Amino acid sequence: MSFLELTKKRYSVRKFKDQPVEREKLLQVLEAARNAPSACNLQPWHFIVVTEEKMKNEVAATYPRDWFKKAPVVIVACGDHAVSWKRVDGKDHCDVDLAIAIEHLTLAAAELGLGTCWVCAFDAKRCHEVLALPDNLEVIALIPLGYPDEETIPEKKRKSLEEIVTWK
Repeated sequence: MSFLELTKKRYSVRKFKDQPVEREKLLQVLEAARNAPSACNLQPWHFIVVTEEKMKNEVAATYPRDWFKKAPVVIVACGDHAVSWKRVDGKDHCDVDLAIAIEHLTLAAAELGLGTCWVCAFDAKRCHEVLALPDNLEVIALIPLGYPDEETIPEKKRKSLEEIVTWK
């Protein structure tokens, strides 16, 4: 499949099969994230793969949605502000770099037949505490991952190029 076809295939999955994800596939999606570009190649990210049921429940308590609890894997995407590149005006590119890595991860998952969803509306402070993370790491997003339990891909509503592009 072409890259453009892959971008069209990937969507936010909110219903997962009760099926474990093979470690080999987890390693492939993590490798895709590892290979993402970052400002000055500083790679200011850390991923926590949560598969153990007790810890999954604790992380899920920071985003209490039934569909989220059913994901067989949750990848906690953290940014390390201690090593991220800062622009001369102080703009910290940690979130930008991590977003690129997460997008690599989600596209790799889609290519492997796995579903993902970006979750950002969670209790980040509580999640940080649950995972006992050091101060330099910030939990930026939760990525539930598993096999989609949906028969049809929902329609993706996208603006036209004319609405999002200006030519000068």
